[in-house]
Amino acid sequence: MTTFRVWAPKPESVALRVADSETEVQDIPMTRNASEWWEVDFAATPGVRYQYVVDGDPLPDPRSPWQPQGVHGPSATVDHSTFQWTDYGFQAPPFSSALVYELHIGAFTPEGTFDSAIQNLSCLADIGVTHIEIMPVAEFPGRWGWGYDGVDLYAPHHHYGGPDALKRLVDACHSRGLAVILDVVYNHLGPSGNYLARFGPYYTGRHHTPWGEAINFDSAGSDEVRRFFCDNALMWIRDYHMDGLRLDAVHAYIDNSATHILEQLAVEIAQLKAELGRNLVLIAESDLNDPRIIRDREVGGYGIDAQWSDDFHHALHAALTGERDGYYADFGSIAQIAKAFRRAWVYDGCYSPHRRRTHGRPAVGLSGWKFLGYLQNHDQIGNRARGERSSALISIGKLKIAAALVFTAPFVPMIFQGEEWGASTPFLYFTQHEDPELGRAVSEGRVLEFASFGWDVSEIPDPQNPATFERSKLDWDERGREPHASILDWYKKLVRLRRSFHDLLDGDFDRVHTDFNEEEKWLLVQRGGIATACNLSNVSREIPLSSGFEILLASAAIERNESCIRLPAESVAVLRFS
Repeated sequence: MTTFRVWAPKPESVALRVADSETEVQDIPMTRNASEWWEVDFAATPGVRYQYVVDGDPLPDPRSPWQPQGVHGPSATVDHSTFQWTDYGFQAPPFSSALVYELHIGAFTPEGTFDSAIQNLSCLADIGVTHIEIMPVAEFPGRWGWGYDGVDLYAPHHHYGGPDALKRLVDACHSRGLAVILDVVYNHLGPSGNYLARFGPYYTGRHHTPWGEAINFDSAGSDEVRRFFCDNALMWIRDYHMDGLRLDAVHAYIDNSATHILEQLAVEIAQLKAELGRNLVLIAESDLNDPRIIRDREVGGYGIDAQWSDDFHHALHAALTGERDGYYADFGSIAQIAKAFRRAWVYDGCYSPHRRRTHGRPAVGLSGWKFLGYLQNHDQIGNRARGERSSALISIGKLKIAAALVFTAPFVPMIFQGEEWGASTPFLYFTQHEDPELGRAVSEGRVLEFASFGWDVSEIPDPQNPATFERSKLDWDERGREPHASILDWYKKLVRLRRSFHDLLDGDFDRVHTDFNEEEKWLLVQRGGIATACNLSNVSREIPLSSGFEILLASAAIERNESCIRLPAESVAVLRFS
């Protein structure tokens, strides 16, 4: 006997509709208890299709574990105990020693499924990847999309393969020594197939986000709403053996409670970590530059383990490309790259011209291990009008400089799928909204967004065009052709180098020292006995050094003497001081 339960304080009546076959449908009245949960017992078999009939309307279960017919169809039961896991000896490595690889299931392989992703996992392990970070997979409308408009947060996308296929992928990752982090979206839900408001006060008009009314984390009824999201986080780890979660845009979690929802999540994940005896990690995305998010709870923080470091990305990208549009207006100097190396955030309580206000707060006392450093991620590529990767924007010389800076920084390094070989395929914004009006609105909105920046409208790919999605898929055959093979070799060498020296694995910002020349465009970053010397200019430069050294790795032929090193244009060298 299975107990079907749904929290639904809004409706006057709720019934369980069960389809025992294609022709036999039963509506079974449910009973409401004092906590606004409706319940009924029913002898259901695994995989049975069901819906909740809410005031006469059949709707999917808000906690549906599987949506085999998509966001508008019936839910299906899942018995998680029947899957045969083989990963019981697996333990994720400490996050301080991680190399994170962000990927999108639909664009990672030609087939775009959980099962097909398995075939390329060995390539990631061969590079030295320790954690893959999967972009959101919760059920979203259409066959393909980025996943940030998911609406059935407990159900793995059925076009990717559904629950068991996701488990097979995680199990295969663990068999190859790869931990798995899942990107989850708790700041909003997509507009199509989102029926939460029919059940209860999942949203509040007290707060608003760029997507409309905010998730109700602090108003009437918020206890069960918070429980909904916390239980979702625990499910991915307990039932799907995830090794961590990446929390999308936590700056849009508006919560005035005494215990912030981020702290509650951190506490419950920590409890589960103790229960399971596994290394788990919570990573936040935030543009607040607020150290409270990643400080320990014992000193007044929320207790999140790490967060993406956009300031490091923006400083690196702007200096290498010369771009100054949008938020890049705040960046572009060598000095800002140097500051990011020493302090993580460039804007840590100083004035931001782009925002026209003071932004951020110093990350005093925090380790570099609390930050992920990267040259590329899905946002910074896909939110460009043409989805260009760094390899399409800068020379190979500068690409090698950027990679060297990422892998010799005090942060946890992260790369985006295909970055390791300088993939030529773009990563565009793509959708397949089945609602014609919504699809048209998305397409028109994309045009208007970039037309305001002066882009030629004819060059802006339509997110709804299937070709936009197809163009974004990786071409794995490139890895064996030049210049991709040489770039891949460079990345492998950098990973080996990082793992070979204690100084490069040290997260202590106080042991990072920088020197630079803004006019000549060179930068020297020293971490203990290891230094990274970069020449970002288009002519050779001499960089003064204070002691003897050996060259560990260089992207070009280097001239040297006892007091300096001469780097060719757009080149980098990693040195060890004697």
